[in-house]
Amino acid sequence: MGTSKRQSKKYKSPLRIWDKARIDRDKNFRAIYGFKNKRELWKVESKLRSIRMRARDLVGLKALNLGEEEEKEFIASLNSQGLVKADAGVDDVLDLTLQNILDRRLQTLVFKKGMGRSIKEARQLITHRHVMVDDKVVDTPSYIVKRDEEDKIEFSKRSPIYSESHPIRAKKGEQ
Repeated sequence: MGTSKRQSKKYKSPLRIWDKARIDRDKNFRAIYGFKNKRELWKVESKLRSIRMRARDLVGLKALNLGEEEEKEFIASLNSQGLVKADAGVDDVLDLTLQNILDRRLQTLVFKKGMGRSIKEARQLITHRHVMVDDKVVDTPSYIVKRDEEDKIEFSKRSPIYSESHPIRAKKGEQ
């Protein structure tokens, strides 16, 4: 299992740290998706990299007439996360972009559902434990919401914002 004292990094930082195109792209993603720091973006990039690497491995196994069951399981897991459709193939997995994963984050979905007026406010609502997913309080903005949990995002019953008369909710209704 290992010890909690020596946890490994969950991301890989860019090789060229002063690449202007990458810096501008990262700045744009930070503005749109409300990241706290660039490390969050690097974690998502690493997740996408590992998904695509697994898909490439499955393409290699498919050439050897192996791994059909693994491919079905892989597509089913990505389908439950809402990243691909049920009838998708490995080519569709290789077409995934960073935006596909970022759109599945809890912070983005809370903002798109109108629970927060801005992406930053959505992040604050989540970290302050005002948001529930499937009757469980989730305080991680980077939580990847599964397809069946998407309609179960709501305010926590213990939160004062749960009340319809709360000032934050009343202001949203007027706008």
